[in-house]
Amino acid sequence: MKNNVMLTVASLLSILLLTLHITDDIVRGISKAESSNIALLILAIFVYGTLVLPERRSGHVIMLLVGLFAAGMPVIHMRGAHYGEIAQSAGGFFFVWTLWALGGLGGLTFILSARGLWSLRRGLPSRNF
Repeated sequence: MKNNVMLTVASLLSILLLTLHITDDIVRGISKAESSNIALLILAIFVYGTLVLPERRSGHVIMLLVGLFAAGMPVIHMRGAHYGEIAQSAGGFFFVWTLWALGGLGGLTFILSARGLWSLRRGLPSRNF
């Protein structure tokens, strides 16, 4: 599988897991349930960068941010004071599983997008990195 295809798939899966996890945070009361047009705008930019700009530098930067946010989510939550309580509550398995999946997939997305940016910097076609 070509690296750009892997990067696009990893980024889309990271976005999917991020939206599922943020929804779970809202349902549990960890995050506020308020309408946020800024969050929707960021989500739209993440999807646009992943699907429309995967061969361009700006697309790689957007996917790098997706990977950074996804990889950072477990770090933020696992340091929380109520992490153990949430893990043992109803739906705790899904909460913890999404954190692990976000960490691994976000790290992969970050690495692949950094490699793609590096190859674009050197002037190589992005499909060959």
